[in-house]
Amino acid sequence: MSDKFFFKGRRTPKPKHESYGYNTKRVTKPGTEASPLELVVGSEARKLEVEAIVAEHQLFANIEVNADVAENILELEGLLNKPKTTTFEKKPNRNEPCACGSGQKFKKCCGK
Repeated sequence: MSDKFFFKGRRTPKPKHESYGYNTKRVTKPGTEASPLELVVGSEARKLEVEAIVAEHQLFANIEVNADVAENILELEGLLNKPKTTTFEKKPNRNEPCACGSGQKFKKCCGK
């Protein structure tokens, strides 16, 4: 239906970037070349350890050695310790064969 029967005034055009599904609010992923991690460590030995961890996970980081400031590698730990999504096994439907191998339907065997 057209708008001329229900709407009086100027129609506002729909922006093209939203209608085509482009992500206009994109955030750069931390740990890439465009957005390297900013890490602070206390000694050269610790810097070598952190560099090894960063290289192992194929990340990019700017590591600064500063003994006066407390160590700050929270960004790295946050990327490495992402929480896992919990998944559950699919529960069989009533009319599917039973998983125990009896040959009966689930509702007559183990689904009581």
